[in-house]
Amino acid sequence: MVPLNDENPIQITPVVTYVLIVANILIFLYELRLGTPGLQAFLQDFAFIPGQLSESLQGAATGDLIPEPLTLVTSQFLHGSILHVVFNMLYLWIFGNNIEEEMGSVRYLIFYLLCGVLASLAQYVFDADSMIPTLGASGAIAGIMGAYIFRFPQARIVTLIPLGFFWFTIRVPAIFFLGFWFLQQAFNSVSSLEAQVNSGGMESGIAYWAHAGGFIFGALLGPFFGLFSRRD
Repeated sequence: MVPLNDENPIQITPVVTYVLIVANILIFLYELRLGTPGLQAFLQDFAFIPGQLSESLQGAATGDLIPEPLTLVTSQFLHGSILHVVFNMLYLWIFGNNIEEEMGSVRYLIFYLLCGVLASLAQYVFDADSMIPTLGASGAIAGIMGAYIFRFPQARIVTLIPLGFFWFTIRVPAIFFLGFWFLQQAFNSVSSLEAQVNSGGMESGIAYWAHAGGFIFGALLGPFFGLFSRRD
């Protein structure tokens, strides 16, 4: 299911949401210019690598340009493919503006970044030795979605459904659309953990725990950032 828009109008210009989208796109365009060796070095420095965080916490030097804990923030602005950045920005565009209106721009930005950090730490808890770079805005956006499902459970999400050669749209309440998304991420999280055990520790490369964790943290933290301070 692909969300196209929500039937949930706003009365503000969501400046922070726009800035986040532009920043993510510009950084991705910069990544495309680096070429394979340059990109690998760039990700080594600015993507979040759980194993390197473990090493840095033990006092080992990682050789990165920035302290390893800062990659919990910088990694949120990196993406691995065109589809990765397009779908993340689509979700941010649809769900972010309403949450920004509810929280206010400053609190919304702090909330966004904090959800991203906590989402990566959720992945870290289950995969602390992984040397696979973790990157993308998915965890932060999952936090926004977790806040959205509690603030606007009945908001209609216009959703594109591909069925073979046929494509059609339906209007789905947010509680069902986002609830299904979360259950899918939670199921994949548990499945990826089981796969790691069965395969002797090989990772899938997709941070499902970050997705599910970001959603939960967003739902829990939303009220503390003014999610319900502005009533309709």
